[in-house]
Amino acid sequence: MKYKIMPQVLPDIASNLAGIRLGINRATQNRPEHLPQRDPVLIAVSKTKPLSLIREAYDAGQRHFGENYLKELILKSNSPDMAELCPDIKWHYIGSFQKKMASMLMRVSNLYMLETLSGSIEADAVNSRWKAPEPLKVLVQVNTSGEECKSGIKPEECSALVKHINTNCPKLKLAGLMTIGAPGHDYTSGPNPDFQLLFNCRKNVCSELGLNENDLELSMGMSCDYEQAIGAGSYDGDELGPIYLEREIIVP
Repeated sequence: MKYKIMPQVLPDIASNLAGIRLGINRATQNRPEHLPQRDPVLIAVSKTKPLSLIREAYDAGQRHFGENYLKELILKSNSPDMAELCPDIKWHYIGSFQKKMASMLMRVSNLYMLETLSGSIEADAVNSRWKAPEPLKVLVQVNTSGEECKSGIKPEECSALVKHINTNCPKLKLAGLMTIGAPGHDYTSGPNPDFQLLFNCRKNVCSELGLNENDLELSMGMSCDYEQAIGAGSYDGDELGPIYLEREIIVP
């Protein structure tokens, strides 16, 4: 599979990223004081986008990239151009994940985080295959909206999975919780219930397992509501907070 530059007018990637970073800074400054005052990290979702656009975003200072399709991520991450021109790129796998995909995941170069872990079987499969000296960072996906079409565990199952990872998976580093949530929330009616549920889910998990809430990041929000997500507490404990953005952030 080859990636080709099509004969079209390419967007101004640097300007797009600068605009989003301004929005992130604005939302961070307006965040309630009781939330951790740490700067979020922008994860640019680059699925279906050519390496040329990823390189342009990288040259504009972007380092974290998310991919939904595992085969595409393997191809992109192992490209000689990526290794030479983007040596410290950080890849996040953000697509649905099943046990049978664990071996394929090991073929990703510069894999920084698995964002969609939703079961102990999947956790064990990744843990048994991960060979890097440093543990792989993972997020537990929580289905806060209760939609059957969404992956993720039920909120009430979260503590059991977190305990399993911390107790039985030494090659995994639990970074936090994530949710996609239901689309199209009307913010004029009040805060997003999915964001609130994930916030409370973390509080319950930490209370039940004796963990520090500041050690578990929350990842939530898309390009249409990332400012509200930051206001609700979306951040990353180690990397200062991945905020999920749709690929239109790179290509409007």
